[in-house]
Amino acid sequence: MKKALVLLSGGLDSTTALYVAKEQGFDELYAITFEYGQKHDKEIKAAKAVAKAAGVKEHKFVKIMLNQWDGCSLTDEKMDIHDGDINRTTIPDTYVPARNMVFLSVAASYADALDITDIFIGVSEVDYSGYVDCREEFIRSMEQTINLGTVLGAEKKQKITLHAPFMHMTKADEVRLGDRLGVDYSLTWTCYRGNEKPCGTCDSCLLRAKAFEEAGIKDPLVN
Repeated sequence: MKKALVLLSGGLDSTTALYVAKEQGFDELYAITFEYGQKHDKEIKAAKAVAKAAGVKEHKFVKIMLNQWDGCSLTDEKMDIHDGDINRTTIPDTYVPARNMVFLSVAASYADALDITDIFIGVSEVDYSGYVDCREEFIRSMEQTINLGTVLGAEKKQKITLHAPFMHMTKADEVRLGDRLGVDYSLTWTCYRGNEKPCGTCDSCLLRAKAFEEAGIKDPLVN
């Protein structure tokens, strides 16, 4: 059995990454989902549904309350989530400080405990909101750090690889790939707001809409 661990938020990117891992022959899949103080639990429910549909062997939910400090509209109750602008050049206030660094550190601990040398994360530096922890430079540096700080990497000399299959892929190409792999995007949740239906106006919704439109595929979450 080939084991892989996938960081699964329940969104479009992480869900597609899970199915990419399956396509690459990883037949024993583990998933880790973080409750980090986000204002709604829609993505947590989506992650559960996705993991079940994909036949994940074990799905861990980890609470790391990043809402204990201010300044991020996704976690700070005093801040509103503003409508998006996919053409902005500055980092939006939806950026959760060092979130992927924290998540990958915890995922590395889980992987080290289970002797898993392959970790998948759905980040991209092509179609994204400008987050610094979605860039290839960070992912490669984090991979090196993880190998220096785990028994697997440092003592057993079993290199842990961080797979970021969409790093240089547009979201439209990612959607086409997911469609080919049979991803059920109706199970996913991308919107920053936790309403019954996606708001259609936040950064994440705008990027998703652009991806499906350019891919020529109908988004099952949009009527």
